[in-house]
Amino acid sequence: MWEKSSTARVVPFSRPRKLAKVPFVELADGRLQGVVSSGSDIGRVYVSSIEAGTYAFACSTNNNRPCGGAHGWFCKHLRALVGEAVLQYGVERVARYLKVEVPDDGADAASVVDAMTATRPAQGDRSAAAQVFSRFLRHLAYLELEPVTVPLPEMQWFPTTRAVA
Repeated sequence: MWEKSSTARVVPFSRPRKLAKVPFVELADGRLQGVVSSGSDIGRVYVSSIEAGTYAFACSTNNNRPCGGAHGWFCKHLRALVGEAVLQYGVERVARYLKVEVPDDGADAASVVDAMTATRPAQGDRSAAAQVFSRFLRHLAYLELEPVTVPLPEMQWFPTTRAVA
């Protein structure tokens, strides 16, 4: 039935996320990618990504400086990104998207990270960071809009709870 409507199904969050630590996470462009807050500087964020299949990873600040902890190993920002992705999408969906083999029972974010790091992934290209950060900023702009009841043309692609005739 939903295939014939102008709305899309929304997958509910597995559990509530901590938006202060990882305010933006998405499975897009063949990567798990997002924005992770710095633990030491409130004004700094990191743009982190892990490529599906190869697990090539990248982590850099919002002004494109490399992360000091991502030298040959997943840094704390990448681990936080995986953890929040599992909270938002569920471990099965994240593992399937990243092409990670995890145990059927008891799989969690740590088991996804362990499976990826066991392959000794290489550092990837940081060129997608600007695009990811730009999408994050665009999402933040929607939070500043005044609540209105009229449709916003740029948000018509968002799913709704009722079918439109």
